[in-house]
Amino acid sequence: MEPIAAPTEAAADSAATAPESRAQQHPHRLQGALFQPIGDEGRAELVERRLVDAITRGHLRAGERLPTEADLAKSLGVAPVTVREALLALRGRGLVTTRRGRNGGSFVAEHADPLSFAREAVRSTSRVALRDLGAHYAAITGACVRLAARRADPTETQQVRRRIERLSELDGDQQRRLLDDVQIEIVALSQSARLTREQMKLQAELSPYLRLVASESDDRLRQARHLAAVIDAVEAADPDAAGARTELMVSETIDALIQLQAAAG
Repeated sequence: MEPIAAPTEAAADSAATAPESRAQQHPHRLQGALFQPIGDEGRAELVERRLVDAITRGHLRAGERLPTEADLAKSLGVAPVTVREALLALRGRGLVTTRRGRNGGSFVAEHADPLSFAREAVRSTSRVALRDLGAHYAAITGACVRLAARRADPTETQQVRRRIERLSELDGDQQRRLLDDVQIEIVALSQSARLTREQMKLQAELSPYLRLVASESDDRLRQARHLAAVIDAVEAADPDAAGARTELMVSETIDALIQLQAAAG
C-alpha cells in the first residue's frame, strides 16, 4: 500500500474526475480525510485515535497492510516513535497484528469488522444524537449539492454518472466505497475545495452507518438511485431538486438506524 497523503486543495478540486484505475491504485479517498496531519498535537493517543477511526469505519479493511511507520509519521506530521507507540497500543487492543520477514509489517486484524463497530455505535448513541448527525449531514451536503447544481458543467456530471453506472460490476465492499466517493464527487462539482474537504470529513463520520443500513445489495442499489437522482438534478441545474433528494436520502438513513437501534434494544 502506498503512503497515505493528506488531501490538498488540488486533490479536493479534482475529486470528481479521478479515473477508476487511479482510485484502485491509491488509498480510498476517505482515508485522506482521516489521515490529515496532526501537527503540534502529535501525541500517540491522537495517532491511535486516527487509526482506530480508519479501522472501525471500514476505511482500512481487515487484513489490509498499513503504511510503514515512516510513511505514517510523514502523513500525520509526527515523529516515528509516536507512530510506533500508537501501533503498540493498537496491537494491545487486538486491532492490529505484526508479521515479521520480507513481506511483514503491520496489518489490520482479520476480526476487525466495521459492521460490528457500527452496530455498537448505534446501540450506544441516543436517538437525539442520531437525528442531530442526520441534520448536520443533510444541512451541509444539501447546501453543497445545491451549489453544485448552479456551478457544474454537464460534462462533469456525466463523468460522475459513468462511475455510478459501474456499481453492478463491483463486490459489496467496493460498492460501498464507490457510493461514498460518488457523494464526495458530487459535492466537488460545487467547485469549492473547502466544502469538498468538509464533505470528506462528514462522509467519513457517516460512512459506517451507511454501511450498516446498506449491508444488502438492494439497499446499496436504493442509495445509488438516490445519488443518481441528485446527479440528474445537478445536471439539470435544479438546486431545489438536488437538495430535496439529498435530504430524503439522509432521512431514510437515519430512520433505518433508529429502527435498527429499536430492534437491538
